[in-house]
Amino acid sequence: MKKIDIIIPCKNEETNINLIYNEIMKYEKDLNQVTETDLNFIFIDDGSTDNTANVIIELSSKNNNVKYIIFSKNFGKEPAIYAGLSKSNADFTVLIDSDMQDPPSLIVDMYKAMINENYDACGTRRKNRKGESVIRSMFSKLFYFIINKLSDVNIPDGMRDFCMMNNRFKNSIIEFKEKNRFFKGMFCSLGYKIKWFEYDNIIRNSGQSSWSFISLVKYALSAIMSFSNVPLLISSIFGIVFCIVSIIAMLFIVIRALIFGDRVVGWPSLVSIILFLSGLQFLFIGMIGLYVSKNYFEIKNRPLYLIMEEN
Repeated sequence: MKKIDIIIPCKNEETNINLIYNEIMKYEKDLNQVTETDLNFIFIDDGSTDNTANVIIELSSKNNNVKYIIFSKNFGKEPAIYAGLSKSNADFTVLIDSDMQDPPSLIVDMYKAMINENYDACGTRRKNRKGESVIRSMFSKLFYFIINKLSDVNIPDGMRDFCMMNNRFKNSIIEFKEKNRFFKGMFCSLGYKIKWFEYDNIIRNSGQSSWSFISLVKYALSAIMSFSNVPLLISSIFGIVFCIVSIIAMLFIVIRALIFGDRVVGWPSLVSIILFLSGLQFLFIGMIGLYVSKNYFEIKNRPLYLIMEEN
Protein backbone atom coordinates (compact mmCIF):
# COMPACT_ATOMS: atom_id res chain seq x y z
CA MET A 1 0.00 0.00 0.00
CA LYS A 2 1.29 3.46 -0.96
CA LYS A 3 0.50 6.38 1.30
CA ILE A 4 -0.38 9.70 -0.36
CA ASP A 5 -0.59 12.98 1.56
CA ILE A 6 -2.49 15.91 0.03
CA ILE A 7 -1.07 19.21 1.32
CA ILE A 8 -3.56 22.09 1.03
CA PRO A 9 -2.49 25.58 2.21
CA CYS A 10 -5.47 27.90 2.60
CA LYS A 11 -6.39 31.39 3.69
CA ASN A 12 -9.97 32.65 3.78
CA GLU A 13 -11.28 29.70 1.78
CA GLU A 14 -14.24 28.63 3.93
CA THR A 15 -16.46 27.99 0.89
CA ASN A 16 -13.87 25.81 -0.87
CA ILE A 17 -12.61 23.49 1.88
CA ASN A 18 -15.34 20.86 1.58
CA LEU A 19 -15.41 21.24 -2.19
CA ILE A 20 -11.70 20.51 -2.67
CA TYR A 21 -11.86 17.56 -0.25
CA ASN A 22 -14.90 15.98 -1.93
CA GLU A 23 -13.50 16.61 -5.42
CA ILE A 24 -10.20 14.88 -4.64
CA MET A 25 -11.95 11.95 -2.92
CA LYS A 26 -13.81 11.27 -6.18
CA TYR A 27 -10.52 10.00 -7.61
CA GLU A 28 -9.60 7.67 -4.75
CA LYS A 29 -10.89 4.65 -6.70
CA ASP A 30 -8.84 5.66 -9.75
CA LEU A 31 -5.73 5.91 -7.58
CA ASN A 32 -6.43 2.46 -6.11
CA GLN A 33 -6.56 1.02 -9.62
CA VAL A 34 -2.92 2.05 -10.08
CA THR A 35 -1.83 0.67 -6.70
CA GLU A 36 -3.59 0.29 -3.39
CA THR A 37 -3.37 3.69 -1.70
CA ASP A 38 -3.97 5.31 1.66
CA LEU A 39 -5.15 8.85 0.91
CA ASN A 40 -4.73 11.51 3.62
CA PHE A 41 -5.14 15.29 3.79
CA ILE A 42 -3.19 17.97 5.64
CA PHE A 43 -4.90 21.40 5.63
CA ILE A 44 -2.81 24.39 6.70
CA ASP A 45 -4.80 27.45 7.73
CA ASP A 46 -2.56 30.47 7.22
CA GLY A 47 -4.18 32.94 9.60
CA SER A 48 -7.61 33.10 7.99
CA THR A 49 -9.94 35.86 9.16
CA ASP A 50 -13.12 34.06 8.08
CA ASN A 51 -14.51 30.68 9.21
CA THR A 52 -11.89 28.57 7.37
CA ALA A 53 -10.29 27.11 10.52
CA ASN A 54 -13.63 25.98 11.95
CA VAL A 55 -14.66 24.40 8.64
CA ILE A 56 -11.39 22.45 8.54
CA ILE A 57 -11.77 21.30 12.16
CA GLU A 58 -15.35 20.19 11.48
CA LEU A 59 -14.25 18.31 8.35
CA SER A 60 -11.54 16.59 10.38
CA SER A 61 -14.04 15.50 13.03
CA LYS A 62 -16.06 13.72 10.34
CA ASN A 63 -13.14 12.18 8.41
CA ASN A 64 -10.23 10.31 9.96
CA ASN A 65 -8.02 10.99 6.93
CA VAL A 66 -8.06 14.76 7.51
CA LYS A 67 -5.34 16.44 9.57
CA TYR A 68 -4.87 20.16 10.06
CA ILE A 69 -2.42 22.84 11.17
CA ILE A 70 -3.80 26.20 12.31
CA PHE A 71 -1.25 29.04 12.32
CA SER A 72 -1.41 31.66 15.06
CA LYS A 73 -1.47 34.39 12.39
CA ASN A 74 -0.80 34.90 8.70
CA PHE A 75 2.79 33.87 7.92
CA GLY A 76 2.43 33.48 4.15
CA LYS A 77 1.98 30.69 1.66
CA GLU A 78 5.64 29.61 1.61
CA PRO A 79 5.76 28.86 5.37
CA ALA A 80 2.41 27.05 4.98
CA ILE A 81 3.87 24.87 2.23
CA TYR A 82 6.95 24.15 4.34
CA ALA A 83 4.79 23.24 7.36
CA GLY A 84 2.73 20.80 5.31
CA LEU A 85 5.75 19.14 3.72
CA SER A 86 7.48 18.86 7.10
CA LYS A 87 4.47 17.06 8.61
CA SER A 88 4.07 14.64 5.70
CA ASN A 89 5.58 11.17 6.06
CA ALA A 90 3.94 9.60 3.01
CA ASP A 91 5.42 7.76 0.04
CA PHE A 92 4.03 10.48 -2.23
CA THR A 93 3.09 14.06 -1.43
CA VAL A 94 0.72 16.24 -3.44
CA LEU A 95 0.64 20.03 -3.08
CA ILE A 96 -2.54 21.70 -4.32
CA ASP A 97 -4.23 25.07 -3.75
CA SER A 98 -7.63 25.22 -2.05
CA ASP A 99 -9.17 27.70 -4.53
CA MET A 100 -10.24 24.97 -7.02
CA GLN A 101 -8.01 26.44 -9.74
CA ASP A 102 -6.00 23.20 -9.97
CA PRO A 103 -7.77 20.19 -11.55
CA PRO A 104 -7.71 17.28 -9.02
CA SER A 105 -8.14 14.81 -11.91
CA LEU A 106 -4.46 15.40 -12.75
CA ILE A 107 -3.49 13.75 -9.47
CA VAL A 108 -4.32 10.38 -11.03
CA ASP A 109 -2.26 11.14 -14.15
CA MET A 110 0.68 12.32 -12.05
CA TYR A 111 0.48 9.23 -9.85
CA LYS A 112 0.53 6.94 -12.91
CA ALA A 113 3.64 8.74 -14.18
CA MET A 114 5.32 8.41 -10.79
CA ILE A 115 4.57 4.69 -10.49
CA ASN A 116 4.87 3.48 -14.09
CA GLU A 117 7.53 5.84 -15.46
CA ASN A 118 9.66 6.27 -12.32
CA TYR A 119 9.55 10.06 -12.16
CA ASP A 120 10.68 11.74 -8.95
CA ALA A 121 8.11 14.51 -9.29
CA CYS A 122 5.37 15.81 -11.53
CA GLY A 123 4.77 19.53 -11.99
CA THR A 124 2.00 21.52 -13.66
CA ARG A 125 1.76 24.70 -15.69
CA ARG A 126 -1.05 26.70 -17.25
CA LYS A 127 -1.17 26.78 -21.04
CA ASN A 128 -2.96 30.13 -21.01
CA ARG A 129 -4.31 32.78 -18.66
CA LYS A 130 -7.92 33.00 -19.75
CA GLY A 131 -9.95 34.96 -17.21
CA GLU A 132 -6.99 36.92 -15.86
CA SER A 133 -6.60 40.65 -16.34
CA VAL A 134 -4.26 41.71 -19.14
CA ILE A 135 -2.00 43.66 -16.75
CA ARG A 136 -1.66 40.77 -14.29
CA SER A 137 -0.95 38.34 -17.11
CA MET A 138 1.66 40.69 -18.59
CA PHE A 139 3.51 41.11 -15.28
CA SER A 140 3.38 37.37 -14.68
CA LYS A 141 5.05 36.67 -18.02
CA LEU A 142 7.60 39.40 -17.30
CA PHE A 143 8.44 37.81 -13.95
CA TYR A 144 9.17 34.40 -15.48
CA PHE A 145 11.24 36.02 -18.22
CA ILE A 146 13.35 38.00 -15.73
CA ILE A 147 13.96 35.21 -13.22
CA ASN A 148 14.92 32.74 -15.97
CA LYS A 149 17.37 35.26 -17.43
CA LEU A 150 18.91 36.26 -14.10
CA SER A 151 19.21 32.84 -12.45
CA ASP A 152 20.40 29.35 -13.26
CA VAL A 153 16.94 27.95 -12.53
CA ASN A 154 14.58 27.37 -15.45
CA ILE A 155 11.00 27.88 -14.24
CA PRO A 156 8.34 27.14 -16.90
CA ASP A 157 6.07 30.09 -17.70
CA GLY A 158 2.74 29.59 -15.95
CA MET A 159 4.07 27.06 -13.44
CA ARG A 160 1.74 26.28 -10.55
CA ASP A 161 2.53 25.04 -7.05
CA PHE A 162 0.28 22.05 -7.85
CA CYS A 163 2.59 19.03 -8.00
CA MET A 164 3.33 15.50 -6.79
CA MET A 165 6.64 14.40 -5.25
CA ASN A 166 8.13 11.18 -4.02
CA ASN A 167 9.67 11.03 -0.56
CA ARG A 168 13.24 11.72 -1.76
CA PHE A 169 12.15 14.80 -3.70
CA LYS A 170 10.06 16.13 -0.81
CA ASN A 171 12.90 15.66 1.69
CA SER A 172 15.24 17.53 -0.66
CA ILE A 173 12.83 20.50 -0.65
CA ILE A 174 12.76 20.44 3.16
CA GLU A 175 16.56 20.55 3.21
CA PHE A 176 16.38 24.16 1.96
CA LYS A 177 16.68 25.96 5.30
CA GLU A 178 16.41 29.60 4.25
CA LYS A 179 13.64 31.79 5.65
CA ASN A 180 12.99 33.57 2.34
CA ARG A 181 11.58 30.55 0.53
CA PHE A 182 10.45 30.26 -3.09
CA PHE A 183 8.93 26.82 -3.68
CA LYS A 184 8.82 26.98 -7.48
CA GLY A 185 12.51 27.82 -7.66
CA MET A 186 13.39 25.01 -5.25
CA PHE A 187 11.23 22.55 -7.18
CA CYS A 188 13.00 23.33 -10.47
CA SER A 189 16.52 23.47 -9.04
CA LEU A 190 16.97 19.94 -7.67
CA GLY A 191 17.92 18.18 -10.89
CA TYR A 192 15.69 15.15 -10.34
CA LYS A 193 13.48 13.60 -13.02
CA ILE A 194 10.34 15.73 -13.47
CA LYS A 195 7.36 15.28 -15.79
CA TRP A 196 5.25 18.33 -16.66
CA PHE A 197 1.49 18.45 -17.20
CA GLU A 198 -0.30 21.36 -18.87
CA TYR A 199 -3.90 22.52 -18.49
CA ASP A 200 -6.09 25.48 -19.37
CA ASN A 201 -6.45 28.21 -16.79
CA ILE A 202 -9.35 27.68 -14.38
CA ILE A 203 -11.18 30.64 -12.80
CA ARG A 204 -11.64 30.60 -9.02
CA ASN A 205 -14.69 28.71 -7.84
CA SER A 206 -15.64 31.35 -5.27
CA GLY A 207 -14.18 34.06 -3.08
CA GLN A 208 -11.34 36.41 -3.90
CA SER A 209 -7.63 35.82 -4.14
CA SER A 210 -5.66 36.94 -1.08
CA TRP A 211 -2.83 38.02 -3.41
CA SER A 212 -2.95 41.76 -4.11
CA PHE A 213 -0.83 43.32 -6.86
CA ILE A 214 1.59 44.76 -4.29
CA SER A 215 1.98 41.43 -2.50
CA LEU A 216 2.67 39.72 -5.84
CA VAL A 217 5.36 42.30 -6.66
CA LYS A 218 7.00 41.80 -3.24
CA TYR A 219 6.82 38.02 -3.70
CA ALA A 220 8.40 38.30 -7.17
CA LEU A 221 11.27 40.49 -5.88
CA SER A 222 11.90 38.07 -3.02
CA ALA A 223 11.91 35.14 -5.46
CA ILE A 224 14.42 36.80 -7.79
CA MET A 225 16.76 37.69 -4.93
CA SER A 226 16.48 34.16 -3.51
CA PHE A 227 17.84 32.57 -6.67
CA SER A 228 20.03 35.23 -8.25
CA ASN A 229 22.79 37.69 -7.36
CA VAL A 230 22.78 39.17 -10.86
CA PRO A 231 21.19 42.46 -9.69
CA LEU A 232 24.22 42.98 -7.42
CA LEU A 233 26.56 42.21 -10.32
CA ILE A 234 24.69 44.70 -12.51
CA SER A 235 25.05 47.41 -9.86
CA SER A 236 28.80 46.68 -9.62
CA ILE A 237 29.21 46.83 -13.39
CA PHE A 238 27.33 50.13 -13.57
CA GLY A 239 29.56 51.50 -10.80
CA ILE A 240 32.72 50.52 -12.67
CA VAL A 241 31.45 51.91 -15.98
CA PHE A 242 30.43 55.27 -14.50
CA CYS A 243 33.72 55.56 -12.60
CA ILE A 244 35.60 55.14 -15.87
CA VAL A 245 33.29 57.61 -17.64
CA SER A 246 33.72 60.16 -14.83
CA ILE A 247 37.53 59.90 -14.98
CA ILE A 248 37.47 60.43 -18.75
CA ALA A 249 35.09 63.39 -18.30
CA MET A 250 37.33 64.98 -15.66
CA LEU A 251 40.41 64.65 -17.89
CA PHE A 252 38.48 66.20 -20.76
CA ILE A 253 37.34 69.15 -18.59
CA VAL A 254 40.86 69.81 -17.23
CA ILE A 255 42.46 69.64 -20.68
CA ARG A 256 39.79 71.91 -22.20
CA ALA A 257 40.19 74.42 -19.36
CA LEU A 258 43.99 74.52 -19.84
CA ILE A 259 43.68 75.05 -23.60
CA PHE A 260 40.58 77.23 -23.96
CA GLY A 261 40.06 78.61 -20.45
CA ASP A 262 37.18 77.99 -18.06
CA ARG A 263 33.71 78.98 -19.25
CA VAL A 264 30.59 78.59 -17.12
CA VAL A 265 28.31 76.93 -19.65
CA GLY A 266 26.29 73.73 -19.81
CA TRP A 267 24.77 73.83 -16.36
CA PRO A 268 21.39 72.30 -17.49
CA SER A 269 23.15 69.22 -18.87
CA LEU A 270 25.33 69.08 -15.74
CA VAL A 271 22.26 69.12 -13.47
CA SER A 272 20.62 66.41 -15.61
CA ILE A 273 23.70 64.21 -15.34
CA ILE A 274 23.88 64.71 -11.58
CA LEU A 275 20.21 63.80 -11.15
CA PHE A 276 20.59 60.73 -13.37
CA LEU A 277 23.65 59.44 -11.51
CA SER A 278 22.06 60.18 -8.14
CA GLY A 279 18.98 58.24 -9.17
CA LEU A 280 21.14 55.27 -10.19
CA GLN A 281 23.00 55.42 -6.89
CA PHE A 282 19.79 55.36 -4.85
CA LEU A 283 18.44 52.53 -7.03
CA PHE A 284 21.46 50.31 -6.50
CA ILE A 285 21.85 51.22 -2.83
CA GLY A 286 18.22 50.20 -2.37
CA MET A 287 18.90 46.95 -4.22
CA ILE A 288 21.89 46.18 -2.00
CA GLY A 289 19.76 47.09 1.03
CA LEU A 290 17.17 44.48 0.04
CA TYR A 291 19.85 41.78 -0.06
CA VAL A 292 21.21 42.95 3.29
CA SER A 293 17.70 42.86 4.80
CA LYS A 294 17.26 39.28 3.58
CA ASN A 295 20.48 38.30 5.36
CA TYR A 296 19.33 40.20 8.44
CA PHE A 297 16.16 38.12 8.71
CA GLU A 298 18.09 34.90 8.04
CA ILE A 299 20.57 35.69 10.84
CA LYS A 300 17.80 36.40 13.35
CA ASN A 301 16.64 32.80 12.74
CA ARG A 302 13.04 33.44 13.76
CA PRO A 303 10.57 30.56 13.27
CA LEU A 304 8.89 30.37 9.87
CA TYR A 305 5.51 29.88 11.53
CA LEU A 306 3.81 29.36 14.91
CA ILE A 307 1.13 26.72 15.35
CA MET A 308 -1.95 27.61 17.40
CA GLU A 309 -3.68 24.23 16.97
CA GLU A 310 -3.11 20.94 15.17
CA ASN A 311 -4.27 17.35 15.28
